[in-house]
Amino acid sequence: MKLPFSIDAQADSARLGQILTPHGQIDTPTFMPVGTVGSVKAVPQDVLEELDAQIILGNTYHLYLRPGHDLVRKLGGLHKFISWNRPMLTDSGGFQVFSLSKLSKVTEDGVTFRSHLDGSSHLFTPERSMEIQIALGADIIMAFDECTEFPADRSRSRSSMEMTLRWARRSKDYFEAHKSEVLWHEESGGRHQALLGIVQGGMYPDLRRESAERTVEMDFPAYAIGGLSVGEPREKTMEMIAAALEILPKDKPRYVMGVGYPDEIVKYASMGVDMMDCVIPTRVARHGLLLTSEGRVNIKNARYAQDQLPPDPKCGCKVCSRYTRAYLRHLFVSGEPLAGMLNTVHNLAFYLDTMRSLRHAIRLGDLSGLLTGYLSMT
Repeated sequence: MKLPFSIDAQADSARLGQILTPHGQIDTPTFMPVGTVGSVKAVPQDVLEELDAQIILGNTYHLYLRPGHDLVRKLGGLHKFISWNRPMLTDSGGFQVFSLSKLSKVTEDGVTFRSHLDGSSHLFTPERSMEIQIALGADIIMAFDECTEFPADRSRSRSSMEMTLRWARRSKDYFEAHKSEVLWHEESGGRHQALLGIVQGGMYPDLRRESAERTVEMDFPAYAIGGLSVGEPREKTMEMIAAALEILPKDKPRYVMGVGYPDEIVKYASMGVDMMDCVIPTRVARHGLLLTSEGRVNIKNARYAQDQLPPDPKCGCKVCSRYTRAYLRHLFVSGEPLAGMLNTVHNLAFYLDTMRSLRHAIRLGDLSGLLTGYLSMT
């Protein structure tokens, strides 16, 4: 259950480090593209490798429903099934059942929900989430948690936090009892999988600190901060991250789940966050939004119909090196599937380039210029 982590340099609170997994090294701060159903939407695995995505994220809820974790395990695990030989993380399914709140019911035992595919009824418990994630075989897996909705009053936030803490203990107990079922990794010659605990507590700093303290007492190899980007103002997101970071160990990786736009991830990394993931770069790409050094470019706009510039003149990705804004607009308004693919490749390249710039700035010991540059893009 170890997750080796070393810190090579710091710039104020920001950390430059490495996480070691059975499938390779992750340089931090890192951004994880989201591959919900075993696929980062519209982008083949070889392109992800060209972009130097060091780790991707898979979704337990969706993979459980289709194709099913038993089938994935039978076929050698998620790495083998999707032909991805680099590190991978799976979430617990907690956020998905939260987002399907109209189709789910939460009890002490777990969450009963109806499939968004066929309406069939299912029960996710901490133990079931662990069983599924062990079968999928990702390098890093997450404890089952309850994501607190926004807005939520203090009483509701505390009860949700307490539930998450009890579920974290159950997740860890099940994982410890079933480590012999973890898939064998040929690369490392052993069974290696790291389970992370998740900090909740709604939008109350003292609850966030308490959640962090009590989660740390369970001694996970790394810690995540969940329940953010659920509708709260950005200032509140930063306040909750800061509260949790006060408590979380400095010698273990710290992961903020489900964030954010490029300027946000730069800011969170400057606060001391090591890992982040978000669907934003892939989702907005499918709607024609390009994220660039000049700000956000809505490629649908008629102003780009004759624009011969690359999507981002300062970007060296394969899309910006070859195609014009006029062509990308033509593809999008024509409904060509290639539009979504090219837009997504660029957006992911921009995010991953952002992380490389962050790591370089931390090594130099000064993030001020980077922070100012990204702030001006909003």
